[in-house]
Amino acid sequence: MAAIYQAVYRRASSLFCRLHSTYVRKMRYLNELKEDDSLCRQAQTSGTFYLFHNLSPFLQKVGKKYLVPQLSAAGALQKSVIESELKGSFTDLRKALFIVDGKDSPLLASAQSLLRWHDSHQYCSKTGQPTQKNVAGSKRVCHASGITYYPQMSPVVITLVSDRSRCLLARQPSFPQGMYTALSGFCDVGENVEETVRREVAEEVGLEVESLWYTASQHWPFPSSCLMIACHALVRAQQAEISMNSLELEEARWFGLEEIMEGLKREPRSSKQDDGSFLPWFPPQQAIAHQLICEWVKQQTSQLA
Repeated sequence: MAAIYQAVYRRASSLFCRLHSTYVRKMRYLNELKEDDSLCRQAQTSGTFYLFHNLSPFLQKVGKKYLVPQLSAAGALQKSVIESELKGSFTDLRKALFIVDGKDSPLLASAQSLLRWHDSHQYCSKTGQPTQKNVAGSKRVCHASGITYYPQMSPVVITLVSDRSRCLLARQPSFPQGMYTALSGFCDVGENVEETVRREVAEEVGLEVESLWYTASQHWPFPSSCLMIACHALVRAQQAEISMNSLELEEARWFGLEEIMEGLKREPRSSKQDDGSFLPWFPPQQAIAHQLICEWVKQQTSQLA
């Protein structure tokens, strides 16, 4: 009986601690804000806000750092007035994500994705009638059909392919000069992650994946709100000849460990050479592709140790 009592007590104590932890309370409060319009209005009176203009966030440059000010609601103001009074500028998100503090990047990405979703879901796809958002902006409702629309993310796999001694990186024509990254592509309807990885690698570089594993995920706002699912994939070294799909890629090639380590140190602005060509550089640390590359480097260096 004493053992049963102790087990029940421990379970009850564990549940009490979880329910009163900072994280649990925060998540439940945020959920209440999504569902309770009056509570959300109350929170807005004392809350702070990021500013956006045409989906570009407002940044302030202080010394060499870029800050994202959190401001109280101030009504509608002209863009020029805001930039002049607050001594900053509205900056394209593709640039902003890589120059602000790490804690601000995911919030800016989420905020822009939500704004973009509201802009593209103002009408019901069934009735054509206007939809109305709730105060929190967590959903839109068509009162004519009763349909509730929620923001969604598109699943995308991003895969670092390796033949055990080299890793494969590629670039598209739209990339900045010299930048290479891991292969990526949207999941097709009905596919699981493993099937998408194998298909994308076969389609883009003509290689057959031998094995793969998941490593992490990241929300990414481009081209629309995406869930980036990061994986590593192995191909056989004896069957590693690249057959690139030129409709999707401008270049794809193998990189050795030394070249990868040099590229990780290289800044985009320092990659241009005297003859006009560009040395390879890779996505910055805020991007999950950077994490994939660093994981591969760590694996390779541990094998050499």
